[in-house]
Amino acid sequence: MVVIPNGTLRIVDGIKRVYYDGYWIKAYDPPADSLQAKKLLIQATTRRLFNHVEHGINIPGKRLGETRDAFEKEKVPARKRVKGAMLAGALFNRATDIFTKLVELQEQGINIDEDNALMRECGDCLQEALSLGRMVLHRSGEEGIDELWGEPFRAFSIPVEAFYESRYIKIAQTLRDIDRISCAMVHTFANDPLFSDAPTVIRRFTDEAKNKCETLRTDANIFDIWSGFVVASEQIAAYAPAMLAHPDALLMRHAADGIRLIKQGRALITYLSRARVTMPRSTKDYLERCEEYQRIYHPAIPTAASA
Repeated sequence: MVVIPNGTLRIVDGIKRVYYDGYWIKAYDPPADSLQAKKLLIQATTRRLFNHVEHGINIPGKRLGETRDAFEKEKVPARKRVKGAMLAGALFNRATDIFTKLVELQEQGINIDEDNALMRECGDCLQEALSLGRMVLHRSGEEGIDELWGEPFRAFSIPVEAFYESRYIKIAQTLRDIDRISCAMVHTFANDPLFSDAPTVIRRFTDEAKNKCETLRTDANIFDIWSGFVVASEQIAAYAPAMLAHPDALLMRHAADGIRLIKQGRALITYLSRARVTMPRSTKDYLERCEEYQRIYHPAIPTAASA
């Protein structure tokens, strides 16, 4: 058996790909390591972060002081969690504000070294925001997404090329979990007479979701990739089981539970594909729901875990 080292580059069907943990992932050339490149990365990762977490925490950096004051004065635990998430958002934005100004100064010929006081303050803001990440939830409300939350700090603290490498590792992990969820869905419905053709729709959606996961929005093919993903998502959302003309209550409940499970799987794969990081707790919970569905409606068929 040939072992392919992680980081191996290869042209596959005319596309440059890099190998990590069993997956050949679409590869992109990183920009030269500079303050300008880091500024763009910090801006992009911060913007992407706010796009995937709960609403209301994108607080402007200039309001950092009052946000911190509100957090420190809050005594109710549930409200303190939310205010902690808002403080983290303000810290990320303050760091972006500082770094943007540093780049502007450098463009004016002013040398900015690593020990610059504003550089240190930027790093401190990102580090504190990272420490508050446990208080921030994904928009689904199910769990946090720690890997995504740490990206602006990594963009600041490590070379640009190393940052790109870390993203490929996370994408490979995400693709693995998308495959796990898809396999569980296919196994759950493959022998279900109400949902016998669901596996075809699930596989098509999974393929499009994986394409979306590995493709940057700046890619020239994003128009085809994104539209293909949306159409496949709409098709699985519209999927309906094959029902009898006059189903009884048990069959109606069976159909409703199956549709709910498919929609939950679609939502989770969508979250993973768009964020490009794993959601381990949500994935574990969903796989358990698939097994429970099989135990209820198909007890004679082994579950994915035991098959």
